[in-house]
Amino acid sequence: MKNKKSKIKKIDGELRFPATVMAPVASFLRNRLRSLKARKKEIEQEDPFKDSARLMDNASPDADAAEQFGHARVSAVRQQITRSIIQTRKALSRVKIGKYAICEDCGKLIDTDRLMIYPEATLCATDAAKREGK
Repeated sequence: MKNKKSKIKKIDGELRFPATVMAPVASFLRNRLRSLKARKKEIEQEDPFKDSARLMDNASPDADAAEQFGHARVSAVRQQITRSIIQTRKALSRVKIGKYAICEDCGKLIDTDRLMIYPEATLCATDAAKREGK
C-alpha cells in the first residue's frame, strides 16, 4: 500500500488542496450552515414584535420598553447570524472551486491557526486587518 501524503498542489499556477483534505472541511462548513439556519429560525421566534397578542395589549411603558429592547436584541443577533451564513456559503463555494484557505486579496495561504478559529475566513490576517482599517 502506498503512503499518500496530502500536499498543497499547484494547478494552473494556483495553489490547491487535495480533495481528501477538503472533504472534512466542506462537511464541517455544511453542518455549520445548517446549525446557523436553525439558530436564525429560533431567534426569529423570540422577537416580541412577532407576537400578535401584543397588538391588542395597551402595555405599560416598561412593558413596551422591554419589547423594544427584545426586538433590538433579536435584530442584532439575526443580523450577525445572517453575516455568518453568508461567510459560510462563501467559504463553501471557495472549497468547491478549489480556492479555500487562499486569501482573496493577496493570493497567499491563510494561516491554519486562523482557519481553525474562523473556518469561514476568506482573507489572511494581514488583509483582514487592512479591510477593517487597523
